[in-house]
Amino acid sequence: MIDGPRLAPASGGAAKQLIIFAHGFGADGNDLISLGREWQAFLPDAAFVSPHAPEPCAGAPMGRQWFPITKLDPNEYWDGVRHAAPALEEFIDHELAGLGLEASALGLVGFSQGTMMSLHVGLRRAAPPAAIVGYSGILAGPEKLEAELAGKPPVLLVHGDGDEVIPVQALFQTAQALGNSGLSVRWHASPGIGHGIDPTGLLMGGTFLRDAFAGRLG
Repeated sequence: MIDGPRLAPASGGAAKQLIIFAHGFGADGNDLISLGREWQAFLPDAAFVSPHAPEPCAGAPMGRQWFPITKLDPNEYWDGVRHAAPALEEFIDHELAGLGLEASALGLVGFSQGTMMSLHVGLRRAAPPAAIVGYSGILAGPEKLEAELAGKPPVLLVHGDGDEVIPVQALFQTAQALGNSGLSVRWHASPGIGHGIDPTGLLMGGTFLRDAFAGRLG
């Protein structure tokens, strides 16, 4: 079972929501748990957990990966998310059960490769999460989504328009594919930002999750 750093609810009480972060290629769970600290003001009753991906990363000896990436190849993305999905699925089920929460209390947040994982897994769960937030990523296998879609949680996509790793065109491709499958999608291109998250994108993610849990996103 994968695991990683955690934050208990800032309220001090039992968790009413659960936010799971999926980090990017070559990082680990410590890379995103700081987002939870920033979002505790919006989500005081949420528990946050940022698991380390299951595989060591050959390109970053101290980092982890959900699946290997040798080139920016859509087929490699698709094979990778399918390979890694069971580990994230098992982790989600275990964490929800441990907190006694339903899927409607779950928010999935990904960065880069973690966005691929969050979208792939979150959109195929029989009981969908309340929302998915994807930073600097892309939807793997967009042509396969409609046939496999199990739920339609609201999705927020944020991407830097200067991203040198996954070009910002991926934002528009992903938003279009999700919209074509009937999902409610909000997106934002952060001016002058590379492969990272700026304060505006950070704020948007926290308020989006807050509004999703409050039922304000439709």
